[in-house]
Amino acid sequence: MNKFVIALISAVVSGFIPNLVLAQGDAAAGQAKSALCASCHGADGNSQLTINPKLAGQNASYMVKQLKDFKSGARPGATMAAMVLSLDEQDMEDIAAWYSSQEVTIGGADPELLELAQSLYRSGNSEIGVAACSACHSPTGKGNAPAGFPALSGQHSAYTLLQLKDFRAGVRQNDQSGMMQTVVERLTDKELEALANYVSGLN
Repeated sequence: MNKFVIALISAVVSGFIPNLVLAQGDAAAGQAKSALCASCHGADGNSQLTINPKLAGQNASYMVKQLKDFKSGARPGATMAAMVLSLDEQDMEDIAAWYSSQEVTIGGADPELLELAQSLYRSGNSEIGVAACSACHSPTGKGNAPAGFPALSGQHSAYTLLQLKDFRAGVRQNDQSGMMQTVVERLTDKELEALANYVSGLN
């Protein structure tokens, strides 16, 4: 049994990843603290530029982890590293609480890519050892906050595709137990594009 399957079973069955603490932030305080974030991510977390991720409705615990990873260097990104430099853990939790309380806007998926993506997302591909995306990210794309798996619903397809390719290239390595890297290295460019397109309209 490979490490992806072991990690997936552990996370899904137990409902959490050890050492992951759900964020406890103040959304009202986070709204004020998110003023600088709004220029890229939007005041309500629905960014206008498709290369900048939507934060609205994202799991707070996941956002806190990403902010910490940017600050520590575990996740590369010069712009974000500079933005989080002055934030302490409470700031991160407050900002995450604010954005997680907002409603994400849902995009539209390309119907030509729908069949391929839907099959992979819902059922995976047992022939190449790829589990269903829905196992971690939920059938509706809302993710699994206790397990640290992010929401994907409504996310810009351009941003999602970039992250998938970064995981595959090893540029991004801050996923739980290397699960994302294990999955995407087995998928083609067309499959990655289809999945990124699919989740942008998932709800």
